[in-house]
Amino acid sequence: MPPLLQFIIRRLFYALVSLIVITMVLYAGVMLTPPEARARLYLPPGKGGERATEAFINVLIEKYHLSDPYLVQYGYWARGMLTGSWGYSPTLRADVLTSLLQRTPPTLELAFYSLLLLIPLGLINGLAAGWRPGGLSDGVFRSLAFLGTSTPPFILSMVLLSFLYVKLGWLQPGRLDVTTEIQLSRSGFVEYTGALTLDCLLNGRFDVFLVALKHLVMPVVTLSLFHWATLGLITRATVMAERNKEYITAARARGVNETRLVWRHALRAILAPSLTAIALSAASIMTGLFVVEIIFGLTGVSEVIVVSMRSDPDAPAALGFAVYSVLMVLGLMFTLDVIQAILDPRVREEVLKS
Repeated sequence: MPPLLQFIIRRLFYALVSLIVITMVLYAGVMLTPPEARARLYLPPGKGGERATEAFINVLIEKYHLSDPYLVQYGYWARGMLTGSWGYSPTLRADVLTSLLQRTPPTLELAFYSLLLLIPLGLINGLAAGWRPGGLSDGVFRSLAFLGTSTPPFILSMVLLSFLYVKLGWLQPGRLDVTTEIQLSRSGFVEYTGALTLDCLLNGRFDVFLVALKHLVMPVVTLSLFHWATLGLITRATVMAERNKEYITAARARGVNETRLVWRHALRAILAPSLTAIALSAASIMTGLFVVEIIFGLTGVSEVIVVSMRSDPDAPAALGFAVYSVLMVLGLMFTLDVIQAILDPRVREEVLKS
């Protein structure tokens, strides 16, 4: 069996084990609630939600073995999740899985632009700073990186809103301003994917595309700043360790110019540690973007948990949101691990040796 295929199989196994352990812990927390509340996880659409009769709830408790031991209950619940039965949310008045999928495109859009900003900037800034340590670019980068790593995202979001929105009026929260939304509703705008910037391009509305990008500036900067600083500092440290190695000295002695040394030699050497930092940053972004969505009024997956907590706690929506978040992070980590193994064979060899 090829080493890459072995690596993928092993990573899939690790992801599956992680998913089982995490969902077992989540379901153990749900079991702290009475069986009647857990029975609502299985309420299908149209059965009345919170108005379901006591007799019907008792039928569900009996049907789904909600009085059985923990492992038996978890097994039935996990089987339902695998078949798409994530429960009916009385607060959202919709199926939980359907609600989450409908709100996924804006969340992925925010994550995509955040990664699109931080990855190239982190690599380039860290590379430039580490290649000439002590210079002007290095000093500026380290100062900005210090601010980035020491400022919590929710504090940064408040600063951006206060300065760029309230004081200057340059940027606004939300996905679009009210005027543009009204114009789109009257122009026959077709929502193909749910990702606003992509839909704008598919509809040929480049003017609205620019407006949507403008509205993403504050949330993207809030999400990216800390991870840009972290990636840049890791890249800088790696470059400083590589710049005086023998292969760099030999290439310089052969007359290779500095630009080629940086982009053809040093860049390849920093990819492995940088990819690890990128993977960790991506996972952190997927768990942290829900708070940013709430602060900036973006209608993403976080809306499910916000709506479910407005009155009485909505167990189906809360549990579905938690499981969905875990699936998104594990899926992203698996994808990035495979990409890292393809680009750097040393990664998969070390994993297969362990």
